[in-house]
Amino acid sequence: MKIVKKTDKEYPLRMKRLSQMPELLYVRGNLPADDKPSVAIVGARSCSNYGRNMASEFARVLSQEGVQIISGLALGIDGEAHVGAMKGNTPTYAVLANDVCVCYPRANQRIYNKILESGGGILGEQPEGTHAKPYFFPARNRIISALADVILVVEARGKSGALITVDYALEQGKTVYAIPGRVGDVLSEGCNRLIAQGAGIACSPDMILQELGMEKRKLAENFRQRKVLQLSETAQYIYDQLDTSPLSLEDLCRRVPYDIQQVQGALLELQLEQIVMEISKNYYVKSSKFS
Repeated sequence: MKIVKKTDKEYPLRMKRLSQMPELLYVRGNLPADDKPSVAIVGARSCSNYGRNMASEFARVLSQEGVQIISGLALGIDGEAHVGAMKGNTPTYAVLANDVCVCYPRANQRIYNKILESGGGILGEQPEGTHAKPYFFPARNRIISALADVILVVEARGKSGALITVDYALEQGKTVYAIPGRVGDVLSEGCNRLIAQGAGIACSPDMILQELGMEKRKLAENFRQRKVLQLSETAQYIYDQLDTSPLSLEDLCRRVPYDIQQVQGALLELQLEQIVMEISKNYYVKSSKFS
C-alpha cells in the first residue's frame, strides 16, 4: 500500500479539482490515468440476471474502447462491472470504504486480486486497519463519482446506495445515464425515475462513448459482421426471438416451430459465435457484440 497526498502530482486531477475530497488516498496498485476517459458503473447489490449481463457487457465494450471503469467492488452490479472491464483489457479501479489491503466483501476476493494483477488499482480514504462501517459508504461514493466523467446506473431500487452516487455526481457537475428497466420492476424503479428526471437513457454502450466524445461504433459495420457469420436458418430464427432480457429454454421452445433438440443445437451454434450467452442454467440472452 502507498499513501498519496492531495499535494502530490500522483493525486487524481479529477479529484483535485473538486472540494471535499480527502487529503490522503490509500492505494494498492495504480490510480486511474488523468488522460483517459472514465465511467463509473454502479447499481444494486441484489441485482437480476439482466442487470448482471448489462453491467458486464457495458463495461466490456467501454473497456475495449479504452475507457477506465470505476466502481465499488460490492456484490452485484459493481463486481460484474469490474469483471466486464477486465475482459476489455483496460485497467479497472475499485474504491473501498475500508482498509484497502482488505477485500470487502470477502466474496469478491478473486475480483480484488484480478484487478491488481491486470494493472488496475484499489483505493480509498480509510487508513490501515479500518473496518467497513455503514456510514463510510456514502462518503466512498463521492470518490467514485469524482473519478468518473460519466456515471452509469444499471439497476437501482427506489432507495438505493447507487442513487447517493448520483447525488454526488450532480453536485460535481458530472453527466448521469441510466439503463431503462421494466415498469413495475422493483430493481428498475430507481433507474426509471432518474430517466424521468432527465438522466440520459443508456440503450447501448455507443451512447456512452458518444457522450465521452469518442467515435461512435457503426451499427452498419456490426450488421455486416453478423451477416459474415452465415447462421443457419434455425439459428437465425431463434436469434431473432431473443433479447437482452433472459428467456428460458422452455419459453423459447414454445415460441419456435422446432423441437427441443433443434433449439439446443441452434443455441450451441449461437454461443460458439459469441452472439448469445447462457447467463444461468437454461436462460439465454443476446450478447451486445452484435446488438
